[in-house]
Amino acid sequence: MEVSVRPMTMEDYGRVYSLWKSIRGFGIRSIDDSRDGTERFLRRNPSTSMVAELDGQIIGSILCGHDGRTGYFYHVCVDERYRRRGIGKRMATEAMRALQEQKINKVSLIAFKHNEIGNQFWHGSGWTERADANCFDFDLNEENITRFNQ
Repeated sequence: MEVSVRPMTMEDYGRVYSLWKSIRGFGIRSIDDSRDGTERFLRRNPSTSMVAELDGQIIGSILCGHDGRTGYFYHVCVDERYRRRGIGKRMATEAMRALQEQKINKVSLIAFKHNEIGNQFWHGSGWTERADANCFDFDLNEENITRFNQ
């Protein structure tokens, strides 16, 4: 099995979106995760988001960007059939290398508390869960609804 990891492009969007839709419990935002929203994100962060590909099929993805100071991971996922093979870790490593090339020294992410598989992955990959900070959101557009796959 030869899995390649490379930067995501807009040509990947349809296959990445299909992957997102296939994962139970995955949250998809109506505006931010649309084709236009994803294109805006990739234009701002052209080299840091990654996909894992096997035989022309996208089997993993990470949206990754930064604000000039801290990098952020969004929508980290691997097709359930290909988990526990190091694919997620390879994508995360490549995204972090891309951030380092841009002089970014820290990366953060949010994992929903009910995402047991994701939380186990991050704990097992050496990430530190912060107990000293709270996460707050303020929605600027109420039409940007998150729907979770069943």
